[in-house]
Amino acid sequence: MHALIVFCAAPAAAADRLSRLLVEERLAACVQALPGLRSTYRWDGAVEQADETLLLIKTTADRYAALERALAAHHPYELPEILAVDASAGLPAYLRWLADETAAGEAGDAD
Repeated sequence: MHALIVFCAAPAAAADRLSRLLVEERLAACVQALPGLRSTYRWDGAVEQADETLLLIKTTADRYAALERALAAHHPYELPEILAVDASAGLPAYLRWLADETAAGEAGDAD
């Protein structure tokens, strides 16, 4: 099993909805929402700032494509931040739990 941590910044109003959707659909085993993020970025030629919540999404490589599609479809931003990084190690029991919590939804999804 190949574990991933996916970073996704979202407006506070959307963060809980996105988190719940990903866990309910078994695209993520766990989503942690870190409020109080202040992002500065360039968009359409202008420097912008936004108050956001950072989502730390725990999933597997096998579920990533479906997770990415769900985030892109339900995120309020035109171009949401969706960045996945490898989890190179972890507590074996936690990694088994992560795999179990995301595997149950695979049969019904068309990747």
